[in-house]
Amino acid sequence: MIVKAAASSPLPRPVVASVAFVSGFCIMTVEMLGARIMAPYFGGSVSVWGSIITVFMLALALGYLLGGRLSMRNPNALVFASFYVSAALFSLPIILFADAIMRPIFLAVEDARYGSLLASVVMFSVPTTLLGMISPYSVRLLVEREEHSGQMAGLLFFVSTVGSAAGTLGTSFYFVLWFEVNRILWGAVTALLIAAAIILVAGYMRGSLSLRVRVHET
Repeated sequence: MIVKAAASSPLPRPVVASVAFVSGFCIMTVEMLGARIMAPYFGGSVSVWGSIITVFMLALALGYLLGGRLSMRNPNALVFASFYVSAALFSLPIILFADAIMRPIFLAVEDARYGSLLASVVMFSVPTTLLGMISPYSVRLLVEREEHSGQMAGLLFFVSTVGSAAGTLGTSFYFVLWFEVNRILWGAVTALLIAAAIILVAGYMRGSLSLRVRVHET
């Protein structure tokens, strides 16, 4: 029974909940900054916000689907950490190449509505999809017994949504007043990488503990 519990729970629940909070926070931080990033080329109208929100919603939906499928394949800390690292890496073009991405789109697409939609897809869809994969994968990491699946899913989505709310208020009320946009984005990237490191360390420690328990039991 001890071996089974270790295999079905590769990470401690507080770690999974904490990094889920970070992912929710970072998603909304990037989304709240989206209109400001695109404003020099496409303005800050309702249609621009509509483009950003649509892309984020669809990317998250795709991430939920992909993350759910991956969670059926022996969920582990390494794959879980890779979501955070990949999301951080694919967020770098937003910081480093935003102008290079938006300028040709602005020149090629006359209608700002469709230009902002295309720019949102190019810049935000991949990192947001990767961040969306975290939630269903987290649920699978938390669930040890089937009868607790609903409770664990509720806990995970509660923590993630609180993180999203904190990211929304923190970014719109404070960060944009204290820091420039790129510095905030660097902070989000750093937070994702730190979360990945915590996952790997916690997974290693849990694996080492499980190995010691198996040796002792033998």
